[in-house]
Amino acid sequence: MSNFTVTKEFIAELKIAVEARQTEQVRNLLADLHPEDVAEMLYDFNTEDSKFVIALFEGEYAVKILIEIDEDTRDKFLTNYSSEEIAHQFIEFMDTDDVVAIIRSFPPKLKDEIIAHVTDHTFAANIISLLNFDEDTAGGLMAKELVKVNENRNVAQCIDEIRAQAEEVNNVYTVYVVDDNDRLKGLISLKSLILARANERIANIMIHDVVAVPTHAASEEVSSIMDKYNLVVLPVVDAIGRLVGRITIDDVVEVIKEEAEKDYELMSGITESVESTDKVWVLSRARLPWLLIGLLGGIISSRVIGVYENQLKIHPEMAFFIPLIAAMGGNAGVQSSAIIVKGLANNTLGTRDIFPKIAKEFMVALINGLVCSIIILTYNLFMSDSIDLSLTVSVALITVIIFASILGTFVPMLLDRMKIDPALATGPFITTTNDLLGLAVYFLVGRLLYATF
Repeated sequence: MSNFTVTKEFIAELKIAVEARQTEQVRNLLADLHPEDVAEMLYDFNTEDSKFVIALFEGEYAVKILIEIDEDTRDKFLTNYSSEEIAHQFIEFMDTDDVVAIIRSFPPKLKDEIIAHVTDHTFAANIISLLNFDEDTAGGLMAKELVKVNENRNVAQCIDEIRAQAEEVNNVYTVYVVDDNDRLKGLISLKSLILARANERIANIMIHDVVAVPTHAASEEVSSIMDKYNLVVLPVVDAIGRLVGRITIDDVVEVIKEEAEKDYELMSGITESVESTDKVWVLSRARLPWLLIGLLGGIISSRVIGVYENQLKIHPEMAFFIPLIAAMGGNAGVQSSAIIVKGLANNTLGTRDIFPKIAKEFMVALINGLVCSIIILTYNLFMSDSIDLSLTVSVALITVIIFASILGTFVPMLLDRMKIDPALATGPFITTTNDLLGLAVYFLVGRLLYATF
């Protein structure tokens, strides 16, 4: 297929043809498009029109369109098909991992009906076995389709095996070598097969150093391993080392995207995964908890200000810098926590040496605090005739930045050690905490300094 730019005019023309059910016209318009492009355009169509478009294609092309549609839209779309139609028109043309990703969220009865209609019993059995794994583990991500050969075979026999098995595998990234008990022993490159003699034993030319993961490995661990070793495919073994499946890079990309979306939602103060198309109550339920926490933080902040009411009566000019102190504390804390969360996510940062990391962050905060404090001191000296206020704001600012930065470093590491997603520390939690901290420090410094002057 050639490269093609989808324009608004093209979509409008396609809609007209689809609504008129002009089969040949629609086929001609979509002839140069990749399945991914077709899937993207279907978001502008209603369910019946989408069904008409997909029905024009058969087998793997239709399946690729379906896979690219987001989960919620796909689930709604598939309700227009019977379990038998889903099995014969889509499921039987998919890899097992894609099947499991699609039907895992279905009601148990519908799930069983779809699998019952699958004509290949081995394929159906593989689907059932994958459904037994948690979706956030290697077992839940893997596909059963792969190419493997016995270590005792020779090259000629290996090539015959590859030809036979490759019919069931869409992409042959590598050939795995197993022993008589199906335990993973290594892998063999296609280059080695081409260059080796026909009677050469596979065990003599295979690569023994192979990276694999157990079925129970967490999806985050899988993505980390594939990133570390630059792998496009990763074998999965069971408790006794038998080869049971493989995970391809496209599945890991999905995991990375989902993790990034989840972290972004946590940082934004959203407690569950939601889409803009979800119902009003679902969206409200996801946002309300952290809004309530923020409200509580605001109430406590007002009480902190109330405690220092007399101080504000004597020095009302201090009120002018309350927003600045609170904002700078929140920003400094979020910056520190964001760096720590990033390090924890890509495994470049451990949680054992907490104090050296806090010490390093202290030095960074000290430098940043000094620069900001000097700037605000200079500003106040020019704009205000109160040296007391100028020094109070500057000292409070550097103190708040240091405390907020240390808190932003410590909290995500503590959450990670407690097995809680550290991304939580970059959201409203750290902002609200630092607002309270900033106000308390500001007024405390003000009381101490004004009492001194």
